[in-house]
Amino acid sequence: MNKMTLAVAALLGLAATTQATAQSCSTQPSCSVNNTASVTVPVVMNLTLSSTTTPLTVPGPDNYDSTAVANNGPTATVKANKGWTLKIAAQAANFTGSGGANLTKSAGDLAWSTASNGTFAGLSTTGATVLTSASGSKSTQPIFYQTSWHSATDTPGTYSLVVVYTLSVP
Repeated sequence: MNKMTLAVAALLGLAATTQATAQSCSTQPSCSVNNTASVTVPVVMNLTLSSTTTPLTVPGPDNYDSTAVANNGPTATVKANKGWTLKIAAQAANFTGSGGANLTKSAGDLAWSTASNGTFAGLSTTGATVLTSASGSKSTQPIFYQTSWHSATDTPGTYSLVVVYTLSVP
């Protein structure tokens, strides 16, 4: 036998061995053959915000240096098949601005809460926990904002702050 014939014979033998692992039966009056169905399920998680922008209310004279301006933020919906944590943070330490806006307005001037009459906490670049679940679940949570304004520093202009929502599993 030459080397080429030997290689082809070896491949055919391998193919025959692979096919031989299939199950069959031919006994009468009945026979059974098993088939195992399986899948490896990964962590599945989804975070949806009802809106990617939140227009903030223009402050009036009474809002400077005293009463924060309230706004409804987005509603966050989480779906996961494992325990999870939803966090909120400012992307930067300060608002961005244009048209003369104060570029050092602190992100902490935008506060958040999970209830319109709840306790509000100023945003920072460190994530704060909004909601957690010890097991897989679907949860929906409205977020509320309050913006503080300061007459000595918050000059006229356009102010923006990117708020980051992060969903993670332990």
